[in-house]
Amino acid sequence: MSLLMVLFAAAALTHLMVWSQLLQLAIGSGPIALGISLGVLTGGMSLGAAMLPRVVSPRHHPLKVFAILEFGIAFSAILVLFGVPYVDGFHGILLRAILSGVILLTPSVLMGATFEAITRWIEASPRGISPLGFFYASAFAGGAFGCLLAGFYLLRLHDVAVATGAAATVNLGTAAIAFLLSRKTPHVQPYAMPNPAVPSVPGVQAVHMSVALSGCAALGTHVVWMRLLPLVLGTSVYTFPLVLFVFLLGLGIGSGAGSALARRSAHPRRDLAICLMLAAACVAWSAYMLTEALPYWPIDPRLTRSAWFGFQLDLFRSAWVVLPAACFWGASLPLALAAGRRSGIYPANMLGASIGAAAFSMLLIPWFGTGIAQQALIGLSVAAALLALASFSRRVTILCAVLAGTALLFTVAPAPLGVIAYGRSLAWKLSNTDSATQDYFVPRILAASEGMHASIAVSETSTGIRNFHINGTIEAATARQDMRLQRMLGDLPGLLHARPRSVLIAGLGAALTAGSLANHPTVERIVICEIEPRTFGMVSFFARQNSNVIEDPRVEIVYDDARHYLLTTEEKFDVITSEPIHPWAQGAAGLFTREYFEVVRRHLNPGGIVSQSVPLHQNSVESVKNALATFFDVFPGGSLWSNDVGGKGYELVVLGGDSAIAINAGEIQEKLNRRNHVNVMRALQEAGFGSAIELLATQDGRASDLAPWLAGIEINRDRNLRLQYLAGLSMNLSTEASIYDSMLQYRRPAEEIFAGSRDVLEELKRAVDRRRPRTLSEAQAAAISSALAARPARRMSASVVIGDQEALQYATALRQSIGAGGWQVGRIRQSEFSDSVAGLLIFVGTNPPPAEANELFQALRAAGLTVEGNFDPKANPNNVLLVVGTHP
Repeated sequence: MSLLMVLFAAAALTHLMVWSQLLQLAIGSGPIALGISLGVLTGGMSLGAAMLPRVVSPRHHPLKVFAILEFGIAFSAILVLFGVPYVDGFHGILLRAILSGVILLTPSVLMGATFEAITRWIEASPRGISPLGFFYASAFAGGAFGCLLAGFYLLRLHDVAVATGAAATVNLGTAAIAFLLSRKTPHVQPYAMPNPAVPSVPGVQAVHMSVALSGCAALGTHVVWMRLLPLVLGTSVYTFPLVLFVFLLGLGIGSGAGSALARRSAHPRRDLAICLMLAAACVAWSAYMLTEALPYWPIDPRLTRSAWFGFQLDLFRSAWVVLPAACFWGASLPLALAAGRRSGIYPANMLGASIGAAAFSMLLIPWFGTGIAQQALIGLSVAAALLALASFSRRVTILCAVLAGTALLFTVAPAPLGVIAYGRSLAWKLSNTDSATQDYFVPRILAASEGMHASIAVSETSTGIRNFHINGTIEAATARQDMRLQRMLGDLPGLLHARPRSVLIAGLGAALTAGSLANHPTVERIVICEIEPRTFGMVSFFARQNSNVIEDPRVEIVYDDARHYLLTTEEKFDVITSEPIHPWAQGAAGLFTREYFEVVRRHLNPGGIVSQSVPLHQNSVESVKNALATFFDVFPGGSLWSNDVGGKGYELVVLGGDSAIAINAGEIQEKLNRRNHVNVMRALQEAGFGSAIELLATQDGRASDLAPWLAGIEINRDRNLRLQYLAGLSMNLSTEASIYDSMLQYRRPAEEIFAGSRDVLEELKRAVDRRRPRTLSEAQAAAISSALAARPARRMSASVVIGDQEALQYATALRQSIGAGGWQVGRIRQSEFSDSVAGLLIFVGTNPPPAEANELFQALRAAGLTVEGNFDPKANPNNVLLVVGTHP
């Protein structure tokens, strides 16, 4: 019987993993998909367990009933596989969530009935219900194995069809085993089957209510863990099966231990109450660990190049938080069976679990935040314990329990704003010193909020750079490098399109991409699809950079994700773009699938252009190839553009349309020179693009050029979401330079790609050459040190433009070489300058004579550096200014 339970549960959890992925794509929201899949599964199991005694007579052999139900689960799960994708075509998140839940209901009900059928067989055995707790433990163990198998193998290497087929095969095999056993094992009906409608054990209703509240607390806590643990572990697709595995493992351990205790306990209700009070204490423990301890453990995830080592650490951290409470909730089930009548315990527990999953994911966390939600969970556990104590415990005992529960409430604190903003990177950031002040990093959070779909925040660094965070990851920033990407996403399609009038943007973010497109004078309509309403309260912190676009009358807000908006509208657009997204974040791969790009293409007007970002940092070559191959499969005339750091890879932008985009460099420059494009030019200059030529110089190839590099790459499809599994394994890598270098060998000369006059193409070629990495070679460093060592020591300082990371790296190397020559060099500062500065600013001393300034000038020039400067103290009486290594 234990084998049947293991197989049944393994298949059930495999189905759950598949459903979670299907629903995330169909609904468009990860938290709602989690709440619906868990809520419907447990709710359906409650309904099925309650219905079976009323629908199926005890005369029927339980194993035959079990076999028939397992067959039904296999068939209905296959129907789910084909039915859920049709939900895509319905407008509105709530409607899609309801329809998805209805589709999942049938197999969920059958699973609950299956569990009740096997329980009936155990009850009819000579030992009665005494071993039932051990069978619960077997089910939880099987479920833990199933979610790992699905999350780390079946879905990672195959797709939802293969995973569903594997689980359905297990269902059919289990059905066959049960049927064979039913032929060999006669069914002996108990003399007195329990009547679930008439409880005869004193206080049985209180026990049922207790286990219902316990189930509500257990699944509600799991939902909260799935909001907070991904901030610490990372929001990749692997976090959910890992946490769920630990949760089920804890339930299994607790169920086994609770079953052993129940056999020997003379007061199972008392033990049940103690167990539930300890569960409440463990919820407080997990809340403290998640907010005050775990985020600050000295862990730097970038230290490992293999995600599998990181998973081991994530498993330990998950167990540290999840396992204690899960064990006590698992132990409560067999204790409840011993304390009351068996019938009704399991349905009540599953009903409470269903309510907890749905209520906490869609109501309590969005309304009150995770802090108050965890206090509510402690209250539910304490209330469950009090119900178990009701009618037989003394008032003093009950009062002590109430006081203990109240004390636990005050141990819970809201999620720290730094954790919401920086997530898994907070610990190693706190150990670093600020590049401008040399002080330890202190997060300055301007605003933060926990919404229904995401946790968002805005932070500001000591140098004034503002960052927009989603689920612990920076998605947009005012640093120059990030601003370049935002401008490229908006201004490249805006300039290359002959006359863009209508725009669709997937995601609001900091509204920087929307602000870029709003600057284009021909744009008449901008539709922004954003699923998290609380994002709109954050964009005002970026009003200067986004031109306060949210107040622009041309802007229409759609509270849905872009994928489903396009599936439910007939409108077409001239430009479709998106805010930058990390493909390793769970759910993001849905905006990189072939099916999504096909929908985008159908909604482009003739001559329309789509742009999409593909990050190279925190990514692998396999993941990058997957994203590019999928995009170019739909847009074979597409092109590739690079937001690089001094010629080194950082981020890519891909452009596509219904045909190859013809680009005349001279015409683009002429368009930018028009008076009505002054805002476009100003925004580009602030991002470091001094002209249209410098913007066009970021072009790094076409789809046809990269065809050999992308040959044989698997396409990211709705059914496999391969990208999120590839990217999830590489989110700690820093291989962007090598990925970019491997692509550059396919870059073609500018004259093969662009049209224009000879002078324009020559200028474009020089701009491409200037993109080469600006690095200080060992020979240059040695030459500077030697030249300065022969001269008297001086004092100097250096400043770089805020957000220019390449300039900061260059300045650090330059500082070391100058210091080796005997000069005293102060710390490198990041500063804003009134004029657009391209390069590295060197301030030499305070009002030095021109001859001393020339010492540094000559040393740098002798080393082969490009140096421009002002050597007239009358023109600049405070400092002599040098611009070193000029760069766009």
